Amino acid sequence: MSKFKTKKGKGSAAINTSSLPDIIFMLLFFFMVTTTMREVTYKVKMKLPEATEIQKLEKKSLVSYIYVGPPVNSKTFGTNTRIQLNDQFAVVDDIQEFVANDRQKRPEADRQKVTFSLKVDSETRMGIVTDIKQELRKAGAFKINYSSRRARDKN
Repeated sequence: MSKFKTKKGKGSAAINTSSLPDIIFMLLFFFMVTTTMREVTYKVKMKLPEATEIQKLEKKSLVSYIYVGPPVNSKTFGTNTRIQLNDQFAVVDDIQEFVANDRQKRPEADRQKVTFSLKVDSETRMGIVTDIKQELRKAGAFKINYSSRRARDKN
């Protein structure tokens, strides 16, 4: 019998991976909190009018927005009321093309269910809103919504 044994096959120690799921969830949580989901960059100022009888839209994926108000950058674009479709300024005549393009992007079953929501600044004159509504009618977009904010109680 020998008193001394030789060490055979002893490699390096295994890496401890018990804290790996904690690190992954911490990173996931960090990116979920810091990521923004903004779809459109606002180029017009909007202080939405107040309303007392408000209903929320059920399916926001079936809503397309038309923004109306004075430009944010008034030095470049002036102070007159402008229309914003997606990320660009537009004129009233562009609305029919906007509706057609929006419907083409959607599945066949959802094309007639699309609601066009007007986000209009409270100081905007009604004439441009009427023109927008007329163009939406010509394009066959009959589901129109006016975005507003809930009125605060004066009591």
